[in-house]
Amino acid sequence: MRLTRRRFVTTTAMAAGTVTFLPYMARAQMAEGDMFSTDAGDIAVHPIAHASFVMETPAGVIYVDPVGDPASYADLPAPDLILITHEHGDHYNADTLAALVGESTVMIANPAVHGMLSDDLKAKASAIANGESSEFNGVAIDAIPAYNTTEERKNFHPQGRDNGYVLSFDGFRVYISGDTEDIPEMRALENIDLAFLCMNLPFTMDVEQAASAVEEFKPTYVYPYHYRGRDGGTQDPQEFASLVGDATEVKMGDWYGG
Repeated sequence: MRLTRRRFVTTTAMAAGTVTFLPYMARAQMAEGDMFSTDAGDIAVHPIAHASFVMETPAGVIYVDPVGDPASYADLPAPDLILITHEHGDHYNADTLAALVGESTVMIANPAVHGMLSDDLKAKASAIANGESSEFNGVAIDAIPAYNTTEERKNFHPQGRDNGYVLSFDGFRVYISGDTEDIPEMRALENIDLAFLCMNLPFTMDVEQAASAVEEFKPTYVYPYHYRGRDGGTQDPQEFASLVGDATEVKMGDWYGG
């Protein structure tokens, strides 16, 4: 069952010691961004670093998992909406949020992160769990499961805790994977125009898993992201691109400074 918790209208793996805060998070990202056309207007995508990015959309400016030095976002518009997938330090940082949140900013997070927020931030935030929905300026936001399926990895992202998201603009659907393996819920997605797909070991997927999932749910465009990490977990986005079928165009964001 899908539950709508709240309507938003605006004016414009540190947990358990499994993830460390990586130094590339402090790098400023000044790229122009890729443009995607929708029936409601253009969407511009600005990779920041690793798992953090910004989308300028007809509904407002959306920050996804913003962490690191707030200066990395200085050349971009302030956020109308912030989406947070889960609590690990490369996806959630309370100090970064406090620096970025403005008077009219609202946030959507999974329940675990919502419970960690300060009272000031919590007043601007709503929690939605797997299978629940919200809305932001007419954009439907569905919380999609994100979890590990390999037995020895299940402690990193246990089933039911973390979110991915599907954002439904007018005639354009965006999938944000968060940290996950190639779960059935991902493979069952339909009509995805733009996807952001994580891949690094041991925490998420390798390139073969990610490419296999893409071949099944067939987004029009996909960004490989979140593909460098500690413990030798780097995955090759070019290899991923070579494995993805012709039905999907692979976009290469500047996630790690070249």
